[in-house]
Amino acid sequence: MTRHSSGASALQSGDAGTERTLPMGVDNIGFMLERLGSDCDDLQFLRELTKNSIDAESSQIIWDVDWNLWEASEGRLYKLCCIDNGRGMDGNEMIRYINQLSSSIHSQSHDGNYGVGAKIAAATRNPAGLIYQSWTDGRGSMIQLWKDPRSGDYGLRQFEREDGTFGYWQPIGGPSMLDTDALKVSDIIREHGTRVVLLGTGDAHNTIEPPEGAGIPSRWVNRYLSTRYFRFPKGIEVKTREGWKAEPDSKSNLLRGVRGQGAYLDANSVDHGVARLPQCKAHWWILKTREERQEAPELITTGHFAALYRDELYELRTARGGMALLQQFGVLFGHDRVVLYVEPTNGDSARITSNTARTQLLRDNQSLPYADWAADFRDAMPAQIRNHVDSVIAGSGSDSHQDSIKERLNNYEKLYRLSRYRPRRGGSFAMEEPMLGRRRSRRQRNKEDGGETGRSRGKHSDTAGSLLASMLAEEGRSAEEASKGLAIPSTQWISLEDGTRAEGEIEDRAAKFLREDNLIKINADFRGFGDMVDYWCDQRGVDRGHQAIVDIVHEWFEQALIETVMGCQDLQGAQHWDPDELDRALSEESLTAAVMQRYHVANAIKRAIGARMGSFRTEEEVAVEAAR
Repeated sequence: MTRHSSGASALQSGDAGTERTLPMGVDNIGFMLERLGSDCDDLQFLRELTKNSIDAESSQIIWDVDWNLWEASEGRLYKLCCIDNGRGMDGNEMIRYINQLSSSIHSQSHDGNYGVGAKIAAATRNPAGLIYQSWTDGRGSMIQLWKDPRSGDYGLRQFEREDGTFGYWQPIGGPSMLDTDALKVSDIIREHGTRVVLLGTGDAHNTIEPPEGAGIPSRWVNRYLSTRYFRFPKGIEVKTREGWKAEPDSKSNLLRGVRGQGAYLDANSVDHGVARLPQCKAHWWILKTREERQEAPELITTGHFAALYRDELYELRTARGGMALLQQFGVLFGHDRVVLYVEPTNGDSARITSNTARTQLLRDNQSLPYADWAADFRDAMPAQIRNHVDSVIAGSGSDSHQDSIKERLNNYEKLYRLSRYRPRRGGSFAMEEPMLGRRRSRRQRNKEDGGETGRSRGKHSDTAGSLLASMLAEEGRSAEEASKGLAIPSTQWISLEDGTRAEGEIEDRAAKFLREDNLIKINADFRGFGDMVDYWCDQRGVDRGHQAIVDIVHEWFEQALIETVMGCQDLQGAQHWDPDELDRALSEESLTAAVMQRYHVANAIKRAIGARMGSFRTEEEVAVEAAR
């Protein structure tokens, strides 16, 4: 018999031998379940139970009211249930698959099924229980997964059966149960299938009503599934109940089919395709105009962005979030008609998974690299999308003020460059702490240092931030001012009227700066600009919206925004300006603040109006003159 002389030799052997391992257990599993459940969206259970039905090889899946329970309670209890005609489970299978936290009919895998979804997303929101009723080969069984109100434990409720025995599953049928056929849904469950009833927090909880914040309350289940699934597998029909409180036979109380986003996008786009990028496929659609598109309240019918994986949509972004990502991918204008789904590929050996809550896709356990994919998409942007963006700009009819603004700014080019230096022999200034932007002439430096040379004086901090300054001072090297040309950002005025601004885009904000494109999008609908136009139209006695005055007002506000962006960009790389601080300085709110001044802009506008339309005095000036 071999005996290990020490623990170290046992570790070095790498051979388990005849030793056994005690598997790790879980203490207080209820805490773990609720902690994981808190990471899930309130509607995540809809996806999990639907996916279970798909995996059970169902051809029909219905989200409905449990009408049997409704009738038995004389119309008092409305409980949501998920019904499918899949292969079903017997009582022992339900105990095995439902009462184990990480157990599934399908094999577990990192990129597939974890076996925890419905348990963490549904059970934690239904402490009164999930009732599973399942049929296989015509025989029915039932279990109840609940949170025991006495112990607080999650698990299967014990039943007393008709023969006096106890168990954790109950055969459906017999004198104390509803008739087996009555428990089934007509034309859905015949010899096999499953129904899951969600009891919520108790009898008073109406689980067919949507959780707070759910979109389209009358169609909330359809809305979620339609925007969660891109397409359902071929041969599977999914329906959801709406209008459940109306009379059962009325037209408003009905089952509506769930399409998924894919079918709608294909039918309501003028063009679509796939851009194959190094690490993903970018599926794109250019939607028809709003007037031409079909109405579908349960679907997203305007431009948006999402990640696509195995026909499911993750990280869906609409409204401002969707616009920001579309602009990052180069769709600068007309994004309210562009849909982009990026589908990661495994071609580069990267492993694609999702987090446990199924809310986020991961690539090698990291967030998806949208910035890298955006750069690839810009380089390979389909011509159809480029043409769409160009047509939106061309249709705006806005005049460019770039040439006149650039001519004015070039006269003061040096004022738009903050002091910044680089080493050079024979330069006019001595280098000190370079990030502080301080400069001293050689004569001034010698005077302040008591005539000492840089070599004898050079005591500097040994940190990385001052290393260059130390080297320069010890060598007695000088420097010259760094020079660079003006990087004047381009501009584009946008508005709802000409279709260049989407509903909600920079709403009540003056402008937005797109760093990757060095472009300022200026909101012509911003009331600050409109008020200035109205003021000068009134002063000149012309109709409001006079085009010459609009052009002049826009030009001077445009220049103010250009100057603000140029000045802030010059702070890049400064010691005390982190990238996120610079982003805040160039945010929509900061750019709005930059144009809220009035006095200097108004004077510039007055002079420009006078030069173009003839000099005049304002009502205020006339009043002041009269008072004298």
